[in-house]
Amino acid sequence: MKENYSRCLAEVLKYEGGYSNHPSDPGGSTMKGVTQATYDAWRKKQGLATRSVKNITQSELEAIYRNEYWNKVKGDDLPAGVDLAVFDFAVNSGVSRAAKYTQALVGTPQDGKIGPQTLAAINAYKGKLNLDLCDKRMAFLKGLKTWPTFGKGWTNRVNSVRKVSEEMRVPPKPTEMTTFEKNLLSALDNPAVRERSEEHTSEL
Repeated sequence: MKENYSRCLAEVLKYEGGYSNHPSDPGGSTMKGVTQATYDAWRKKQGLATRSVKNITQSELEAIYRNEYWNKVKGDDLPAGVDLAVFDFAVNSGVSRAAKYTQALVGTPQDGKIGPQTLAAINAYKGKLNLDLCDKRMAFLKGLKTWPTFGKGWTNRVNSVRKVSEEMRVPPKPTEMTTFEKNLLSALDNPAVRERSEEHTSEL
């Protein structure tokens, strides 16, 4: 959903820390989840000279996440909860892969591009797509050769997406009134109590 972008980005950035260049990470030099290659491509699109991803600005970071990930998975059009599950998958493992896994679940052609047909199927999905997608994502991650190195962090990340996406999908129930509040409301509904209250007020 359009109004969920900021919250979804905040959730993604919880697991996309500062600068890293882990030898086992095929993405190489990365800053807050943006690889050097992605940053180079973005700078070139803007007609700017390339530079170290360490120097990425906050405005560039937000623009890259919105244009290269959120918009490409149609985040504005996805249901609450599903938007986070798809978006975080796309950031972590690629837009095309996230789209294809989503399409496989909803039964549309797996072309790696979420369009009107896939969106309609997503909205018609009978189960909890956010949780089902997390299951498929975990299965994919466990099959990677880098699982022994990054598996614990990935598991924590996907579990967080499960929890938060479910909170986003299901609105919180209204807080139940305490016994005191119920008794007070009941008393105020009593005509005799209201009459005494009004008499007292008129004397002030």
